[in-house]
Amino acid sequence: MNNDLTAIRNYSYEKLTDDTTGHDFFHSERVAKIAEALRLEENAGDEAIIWAASYLHDVIDDKVVANPAAERQKIVEFLASLEWSNDKIQQVLGIIDNLSYSKELENGKADLTIEGQIVQDADRIDALGAIGIMRTAYYGGHSQSPMHLPDRTPKKFKTKAEYREKSTVVNHFYEKLFLLEETMNTVAGKREAHRRTTFMHIFLDEFYAEWDGKLLTSEENEPKMKG
Repeated sequence: MNNDLTAIRNYSYEKLTDDTTGHDFFHSERVAKIAEALRLEENAGDEAIIWAASYLHDVIDDKVVANPAAERQKIVEFLASLEWSNDKIQQVLGIIDNLSYSKELENGKADLTIEGQIVQDADRIDALGAIGIMRTAYYGGHSQSPMHLPDRTPKKFKTKAEYREKSTVVNHFYEKLFLLEETMNTVAGKREAHRRTTFMHIFLDEFYAEWDGKLLTSEENEPKMKG
């Protein structure tokens, strides 16, 4: 790891280590690791651009910071202090400005570079699977959202404002998470998103059974022996 990449990782740590929304430093680190795996499988993309966008994408998220525009300018100044060219800085900004699912609701899918496609896939993959389940529940507690209201049906959002309205933790699976697989850009991303989405469906099957108070080890639910 060269000095620039270490500095970028440290910058992300300083900005995000105290986050309590599920968009903390460890999320950014997982995104960086997933993105690197995707980059190697796709054999495409600039490693430094992918690294920087992975670690910095949530530093300007309005769920995380009070002044995204100010944090965006600080990123420009930080990367310039590492003697990054304006072109490279703009490539990073072009990714983190257009990465989010909520922005895509209003503007349609952004025309991302291959680096941007890889980072977007990595970010969305980290919203799926076991980690995705934990992050969803964690954010639901942070936003004081109900866990599950059986009579409240999932919504279809068309704007960022609608998307940010309080929902339930379980409805979030249907309102966003189960839709992410179809938004993946890369072959490797599609494959991993499918695996994690399948796991989440299995989890919800278990959740609904337990919610209804079923004893899944009871005799009526035990597998029948043959012979």
